[in-house]
Amino acid sequence: MNANRRTSDPQTSNPLRTPDGLGAPAHGVLTERQLRALGVTPAVLAERSRAGGPWRQLLPHVYLLRPGAPSAEERVRAALLYAGRGRGAAGPDAVVTGPAALALHRFETMPAPAATRVIDVLVPYQRRLRDAGDVRIHRVRELPRPQEVGGLPCASVPRALADTLGGLDDAETARRLLTEAVRRGHCDPAAVLRELSGAGLLERPHVAAALPALREAGRKTAEQRLYTMVRHGRLPDPVWNAELRLPGAPPLGAVDAYWPEHAVALVIDDRTGTADDEARWARGASLRERLEALGVTVVGPTPAGLRDALDDQATIVRTALVASADRTPAAYMVVTPR
Repeated sequence: MNANRRTSDPQTSNPLRTPDGLGAPAHGVLTERQLRALGVTPAVLAERSRAGGPWRQLLPHVYLLRPGAPSAEERVRAALLYAGRGRGAAGPDAVVTGPAALALHRFETMPAPAATRVIDVLVPYQRRLRDAGDVRIHRVRELPRPQEVGGLPCASVPRALADTLGGLDDAETARRLLTEAVRRGHCDPAAVLRELSGAGLLERPHVAAALPALREAGRKTAEQRLYTMVRHGRLPDPVWNAELRLPGAPPLGAVDAYWPEHAVALVIDDRTGTADDEARWARGASLRERLEALGVTVVGPTPAGLRDALDDQATIVRTALVASADRTPAAYMVVTPR
């Protein structure tokens, strides 16, 4: 007999070898159905996933194809495989949310994904699934549009925040989560408040206590982006945070930036959609009308626009500055920096 020749059961030596010669999948978490499609028999599966075997069952019908503890990605992937039925043409049918999603979005306030105790997963309402292991199932009427994070379907940051805060009662943690979302550029306050309002969380004491910090972080972040827009867009320097008035008259109001030579004012439109905020904005809405009646052009970028389309916002301001040469001269304004 040839000493170099070895005989073995191909199912045992390489149970993931498929008839067309393909080997093991790129990641190490698969469902029982996927394993069977790859040629793994029930007997081999039972043998390999026994106590002390090379594989480990993480959740019902979901297996880790190596010994040891699963990684953060493997835990989330296992949760999604347990909750989902595979991706269809319209996208995934299970979406991770809550603290696990925030951890995947790399929130510093949350522990690393591997340390997240529970993995919250959204599934369509008609699914009949139970919680299993560290997976908590939430049945919803409509799945949110997911964001791919490392190839995994995650809820957007505003939705994941709302789902996280719904399970908390700590105002300090709520404040840190909300301000981090804005300061690190994940989203703007308006998007967060829409989700919190839709979830009925705005009146919860720990959330209400954190909202002023959210608005302050949103305002400061938008102002920083405005400075960046002027600098990178090579726009002329304005008078920052200026109060405008006609000579000898009471103040008309304050603007975030003003270009006196061009009679162009900029006011960040930081409305968030809440009742209190709309009332605040309504009280100052006449400022634009008064200024425009005096020949001043008013530009109102939103925080989201300054975050996602900074070059476009710079173009809008530049166009207004150039167009001032063709406009009727505006009334003379006394400009006082605040």
